[in-house]
Order: sequence, then structure tokens, then C-alpha cells
Amino acid sequence: MEESESLTIDYRRARFLKSAPTLRECPPDSGAEVAFAGRSNAGKSSAINALTDNHKLARTSKTPGRTQLLNFFELDDLHRLVDLPGYGFAKVPLAVKQEWQRHLEKYLSDRASLRGLILLMDVRHPLQPFDTLLLDWAAQCKMPTHILLTKADKLNFGTAKTALLGIEKALKGRRGLTATAQLFSSLNKMGLEELQQRLNSWLLQEVEIEVAPE
Repeated sequence: MEESESLTIDYRRARFLKSAPTLRECPPDSGAEVAFAGRSNAGKSSAINALTDNHKLARTSKTPGRTQLLNFFELDDLHRLVDLPGYGFAKVPLAVKQEWQRHLEKYLSDRASLRGLILLMDVRHPLQPFDTLLLDWAAQCKMPTHILLTKADKLNFGTAKTALLGIEKALKGRRGLTATAQLFSSLNKMGLEELQQRLNSWLLQEVEIEVAPE
């Protein structure tokens, strides 16, 4: 057990795998994956690029035509990161948003390989309607959730810490939700190691299950 707990994943090996408009078109539902979600201005692509030390990796999710797709990045044969499309300031018809939300809800509830959800919020504007919607879904699906309060470098430490404590208090009041939170900055890599440890704890748990002795 002690040896397995020391295992880590090299996130720098991440490479773009595929994009999928629906759950049916996702990669095979095996191994383990963690999904990143957030409003379109929450810094999701920057966080993924900082994690993988590849400033061009998540750019694929911003190319025209991919804004409504689930983008999969392969870490190795068993592990993946998933960049979920974000709305907020996106100028799309309400019917399109509702259709995307149906696909997202189905992905969160039906995807067996999904081990956890990373939800990104701008530390200066947390818990927007989109954020609370995802937290509600996570609670319903019993999906472990870890919140990144992004752009923490834009606040002094005391103010950022107060925001974090406020989020943690709000999370405790949400029934059925298993969630944690941290401060994060893609610019100065604040909280990067904590994020990696959270991802490892989710992704490598599946590895232990798959390689368990007969």
C-alpha cells in the first residue's frame, strides 16, 4: 500500500485525444478520468495548461466549433483529463445552452470512469449560477468535487484566504455534496502541487482497482 500511495502521474505527458459532442461519442468508458468545468472566463484552459506545463494544450477547446464539445486529453493508457465546455458570457441561443446542459448532466451521471470534478471559479466572483448548478448536479450524482479559486494572484493573501473560507463554509451547507476548495493561480503556479495531489488521489485509486491481485 505504501508503494501505491507514492505513485504519481506525469501530467506533462498529456496529449489531445478527441472531442465529443455527446456521451455516446466519448472515448471508451474505461480507466479513470477527471473533468474540468467552469465559466468561460474562469481560467480553465490556463489551469489545464499550467498543470500539464504545455501552454498550447487546451487551446484546442477554444478553436471555432469546439465550444460545445467535451475535449479529452490522454495522460497514459488508463488516465485522462476532460475539458468541459464553459458558458457564462458565451453568446449562444438558450436552446443550445439547454441542450448542452442535458449532455453535461448525462455525462456527470452516467460516465463510469469519471472519478471527480474540478470546478473552477474566479476567486473574485465565486458561486455564480453556473457554479451552483454544477454543484447541485455533483451532489445528485455523488461526484467528488474540488474547487479551484482561480486568479488568486489578483488579490492580496488575506483577501483571498477570506474568500476561500467563505466558499468552504458555503460548501458545508450543501446537502449530499463532497467537496473541497483551494486557492489557485496559473500565473505564478500557486496551488499547483495541491491540485496535482488531488488529481493523483482520484486517478490512481482506479489503477489500484484494475491491477488488484487475482
